[in-house]
Amino acid sequence: MTSEPIHLVLADDDVDDTTLFLEALREISIPFRMTTVHDGEQLMNLLTKTLESNPKVIFLDLNMPRKNGFECLTEIKTNDKLKDIPIVIVSTTFQNEVVKLLYKNGAQYYICKPDEFNLLKKVIWSALTEILKTNKLTQPSPEDFVLSR
Repeated sequence: MTSEPIHLVLADDDVDDTTLFLEALREISIPFRMTTVHDGEQLMNLLTKTLESNPKVIFLDLNMPRKNGFECLTEIKTNDKLKDIPIVIVSTTFQNEVVKLLYKNGAQYYICKPDEFNLLKKVIWSALTEILKTNKLTQPSPEDFVLSR
């Protein structure tokens, strides 16, 4: 694990969820700097026009205005400059067929937003530690794709 802060991007239109996510991140032992956006168009503009280097991980909500998480995932994974960024999907709902499609489309992990703060910290920590173990993008097995449900 690195002691240098890792650059993370959180794309989520819900201000309360964003605040809770940041609080959870602050309580785990991984140094980070966070950029937040509130819709899919902001995310894609950030990635393609604003940032000088790619973030280490993107946490992506599925249900956002202007461009949803599915559209962003597809755009990111078909862009040669962006396709190697791990994408962790974060959503309030769980539908088996949707999860299978996200896995097929290249998402790294799926987190169903837990109701308990300690569980949120645990799944964020799990996703980040697994991603940071290696510098290459390797999807887990389908059985290990969902981190909470």
